[in-house]
Amino acid sequence: MIPGFEQIVEERIKKSQKQGDFKDLPGSGKPLELQSDQHIPEDLRLPYKILKNAECLPEEIVLKKEIQNTEELLSAMPDTAQKHQAMKKLNFLIMKLNACRKGNANFDMPQRYLGAVTDRITSASASKTDSEK
Repeated sequence: MIPGFEQIVEERIKKSQKQGDFKDLPGSGKPLELQSDQHIPEDLRLPYKILKNAECLPEEIVLKKEIQNTEELLSAMPDTAQKHQAMKKLNFLIMKLNACRKGNANFDMPQRYLGAVTDRITSASASKTDSEK
């Protein structure tokens, strides 16, 4: 920061505290909900935060969320006519998602399958090393 600027800021904060400007703020007395941004490269953290605060999400993320919501609704629907409509919507959303992708869709693996695939690969490699001994 600019020399002396920190001191001015601190003085104004202390003055506001004495006047009670910080009392009854939303979330007062509750723990902060901090989200880790360690997975984001350091030079992209600020732009990502600005976009997140402005509620600007990439189209691919919005589509993935909508697909997930539609899948959850579909699993809870008892009526076959409603299921048919939801399936049509789901297929359309998946088609739209695939159209806006930059990479190959074959490499995109839903997270719900990741654990099973990893377990299968590790067990296969473990049995292979056992048979080689």
